[in-house]
Amino acid sequence: MPLRRRLSVAPFLFRHLYRLTIGKNPNRPASMDDIGLFTGAPQHENFARVRDLAPTRKMAASAKPYTWPVGENIELPESYIFQGETRLTGQFLVDTDTSALLVLIDGKVRYERYLLTGGPTVNWLSMSVAKSFISALVGIALEEGHIKSIEEPISDYVPVQPGSAYDGVSIKDVLQMSSGARWNEDYNDPESDIYQLGLALRGSKGGLDGFVARMVRESEPQKVCRYNSGETQILGALLYHATGRLVADYMHEKLVEPLGFESPGYWITDMLGVEMSFAGVNLTARDFAKLGELYRNGGMWQGKRILSEEWVAASTTIDSPIREAGHPIVGDHQFNLGYGYQWWIPGGHRGDFSAIGVLNQLVYVDPPTKTVIVKLSANRLYGTSPHEATNRDEENVEFLRAIAQHQH
Repeated sequence: MPLRRRLSVAPFLFRHLYRLTIGKNPNRPASMDDIGLFTGAPQHENFARVRDLAPTRKMAASAKPYTWPVGENIELPESYIFQGETRLTGQFLVDTDTSALLVLIDGKVRYERYLLTGGPTVNWLSMSVAKSFISALVGIALEEGHIKSIEEPISDYVPVQPGSAYDGVSIKDVLQMSSGARWNEDYNDPESDIYQLGLALRGSKGGLDGFVARMVRESEPQKVCRYNSGETQILGALLYHATGRLVADYMHEKLVEPLGFESPGYWITDMLGVEMSFAGVNLTARDFAKLGELYRNGGMWQGKRILSEEWVAASTTIDSPIREAGHPIVGDHQFNLGYGYQWWIPGGHRGDFSAIGVLNQLVYVDPPTKTVIVKLSANRLYGTSPHEATNRDEENVEFLRAIAQHQH
């Protein structure tokens, strides 16, 4: 398997971040070789300062910030089991360049630790954790009547080219990464989807909106679950066209304010000002945790309903064999996690689920143990091979599962 097929859009995201800063600072790297992404070079400095590297749209902190109550401090398990082997917790945190680990049990902070460039007020790049925020916003827009039904074609809301990937495809198909859209990551083909996405991030050919409007259909919907960031990008466009609001503004009103985000947040945008819905939200660990706690409580927050219970349940349930753990396709291999509405669901049907981004960003939720865990990382070895041994996606989930189970 070619290495870069495993990495999805991350290389183009970082090309975008750095190219946009050339000229502002002549000493700043101007190429992937200079940056060293996916070469084993440390990335924790970059993940902590994205708003200095790319255009962003700010979301102010909530007018009524909510500070997590603090409970009795817990100890992490000294070790955990992965693939039949005992692994050491402390070594894993170091090896994955962990910047933040925050454990909440029943809504109280029970463990909080920052390393490297992390800190309680440090914004961190979400990567694909952003997808789960977009899913929540779609659920809110549905409840408010901006979207009539997720069975409707997404093209009823978002202008797309006739016959293209999203023409006539239901919103639900897109939420489940099962639209049938092609995702071609041939880096040597200037017509490939991943190459065109790189141009779109820099504002070419209509930017991100123009990119999703032209995407190509590969198969009928619901034949395969293929992880594809274009799906989330068009969900961001859906929010804009359905609500008449920018994604950042809508999120500020519907999540940041009611959940009491304590720190300002930022959405990366393309050069045309369109939010990078698939990977671009930057928040603190404490504020990332608020989405997890909202879902742990079935859409309720401090006695107020923010999301419908039905939406939370549907988002975190596997409803088809094509989305069972081991069946979703990431790049050109099958991934050992299941999929809901922009949330990953570990195997075993234990009731837990997680938002996951490359280089090991996670918001893990385990309702049976009343646990929410945020792990923010910049795993420097991620992508240096196509294998779990370096990328450690599945191991991160098992590690967080072990923390949750250790307390019960």
